[in-house]
Amino acid sequence: MKPYEKMTKDNTALVVIDIVNSCCHEKCETPEWNISYSKIREMVPKLDKFIEEFRSKIGGKVIFTNLTPWTKEFLPENINELYTDPKTTYYGDGSDFENEFCGVTPKGQDIVITKNNYDTFSNPEFDTILKKNGIRYIVMTGAFTDGCVLATVCGGFSRGYNFVILKDLVETTDLKIRQELAQYLLDYTFPILYGKTMASGEFLENWGKSE
Repeated sequence: MKPYEKMTKDNTALVVIDIVNSCCHEKCETPEWNISYSKIREMVPKLDKFIEEFRSKIGGKVIFTNLTPWTKEFLPENINELYTDPKTTYYGDGSDFENEFCGVTPKGQDIVITKNNYDTFSNPEFDTILKKNGIRYIVMTGAFTDGCVLATVCGGFSRGYNFVILKDLVETTDLKIRQELAQYLLDYTFPILYGKTMASGEFLENWGKSE
């Protein structure tokens, strides 16, 4: 059975959160802040394969997110105010390289949403596009499980969307405490409060059985 009985290719979108260099590439790692991305890079080829399978086997919308330059002039006031604390400061260098996609590529009718906050719904265009296309169900993938993935799930659930979080296609930084937090979200918080969690293979297999 599908994760939700009423899911169809016409009301379902795959959302790929922030698979860009600033969240994936080794050149954008910051070892002095314990920010490294090896686990994300390990996940990306499997995610790229799943995106192709979603396009060919299901045919729903595919939506990628990327970021404005993660610098003071592009970010909202509350993030800049938070970043006045040296323990939380995380500005990028504003280069084009930071926001290029890393190991995944939008194609054809895919949509790209650019955001300057963690929650993709902070860009009103996202909600508008979902509603225009009759989307009710969102399949979540990307980075970071405990950051922009979590924020987008919370923002979307409060707006009435249903979620399927693919637990092998979301990742976070290598830092042990963040890995542990991400696992808690997948094991408890997401399935109890926000949506179905399952592996990507299980999702495709169950979808096929119900067609």
